[in-house]
Amino acid sequence: MTAIPIQTAPNDPTTRQAIALAGVFQAAALVDQLARTGQCDERAWQTQIRATVETNPESFEAIYGGHHNNLRQGLEALNAVVGRDRADPAVLRYGFTLLMLMQRVRKQPQMMNTLGERLARIQQQAEHFGETHENVIASLGELYQDTISTFRQRIVVQGDPTLLQQRMMPERVRALLLSGIRFALLWHQQGGRRWKLLFQRGAMKKSLDRLL
Repeated sequence: MTAIPIQTAPNDPTTRQAIALAGVFQAAALVDQLARTGQCDERAWQTQIRATVETNPESFEAIYGGHHNNLRQGLEALNAVVGRDRADPAVLRYGFTLLMLMQRVRKQPQMMNTLGERLARIQQQAEHFGETHENVIASLGELYQDTISTFRQRIVVQGDPTLLQQRMMPERVRALLLSGIRFALLWHQQGGRRWKLLFQRGAMKKSLDRLL
């Protein structure tokens, strides 16, 4: 995703990393909600989709709508992980798999270019129809299927089979997973690394406590 510049960012690097990583775990949490209940938090959903279709944000804050409360579900999920509280196992699995898939995407320049080019076109589509219009969601889902889903390792979403087969549900799930990849790339751009989650857990927890 070459068309995702980072210009300015709030506070310290650890806080920026926490916010970006919250976007990954919010995507994971929303996928789990959709799979189990067929519904998810509307504010969180809109935040994830807008962050994905906005390929040229004017600032770091603009990516997630200007206020970290738009990522509150993700911040709470991440806080459970970092604080070693009881984290939802499905959310945990989806979140860390998204981070792993992001690393594979980064090693595929052609795929990165494809993602950047097609997201730019989807942004134009969103400007015409609206960011969460089903045509936009379908395009995001198709992009995920054409790129990330081609890796041998995939995210297998578990939930209610009846709900997962409903109209537009596969597209919504894939769009959210793509948003997780988008935030995972943002996290990496901000200096986030998996080893830091282990060795800098205390600093991350302090940032999360301030945000929450």
